[in-house]
Amino acid sequence: MGKTTVATNIAASLAEKSPQGTVIVDLDVQFGDVAAALDLEPTYTLGDVATTAVPDLIGLKALLTQHPSGLQVVAGVRSPAEADRIDPRLVGELLQVLRREFRYVVVDSAPGMSEETLTALDHTTDLVLVTTLDVPGIRGLRKELDLLEELGLPPHTRHIVINMFDRTGGISVTDAEATLKHNADIVLPRSPRVARSTNQGTPLVSLHPRDKVSQDLQSLVSRFAPLASRRGRRGTSRIWSKP
Repeated sequence: MGKTTVATNIAASLAEKSPQGTVIVDLDVQFGDVAAALDLEPTYTLGDVATTAVPDLIGLKALLTQHPSGLQVVAGVRSPAEADRIDPRLVGELLQVLRREFRYVVVDSAPGMSEETLTALDHTTDLVLVTTLDVPGIRGLRKELDLLEELGLPPHTRHIVINMFDRTGGISVTDAEATLKHNADIVLPRSPRVARSTNQGTPLVSLHPRDKVSQDLQSLVSRFAPLASRRGRRGTSRIWSKP
């Protein structure tokens, strides 16, 4: 779906606005690859901060990985085996600590409704849901939207992103919106530059800021930045897709 690509570009864009005030958390617990998408080799991972006890702010800062842009990163675990030791309760504590220190907290969560995902939802101000224009993706996102309603979760500010749009796919944006019963907020066109930027480990918004996808991503970011002035508090944006 391009979930991590969207998440890292959002984080990079926010870091341009607040270089020392933005952090991204890789909460795709088993298979997260935020560090790879940013060309980072982290010394510490989520497994070092959410298995026994969350360090205080000073200790936590020492466990973050810094991107050259100033963006701070809580990197994903090194292996699925390490993920088994993550305590979902500590994820909530981690997000609370980060929200007190950082203006923007971007969470790249796993698809579906894991305990970690539900915990992140409790702290989310803006929820970004990503799909592509194919039947499994659209139907999956429809189920996720229905489930959010059934669980009675708070009505977050939701942003629906259709990623890798291609007119030759046989499904129109209108068709997708009819199935989702929601309008798409952002439609990102398919672009070879996206794959190249990901392979280089440099977010597209930094590498090619004038690219159409970069401009559309900036438009998405403008919907919830600055959160502090809009809501009077720090915010967490979560990126979520359905395979």
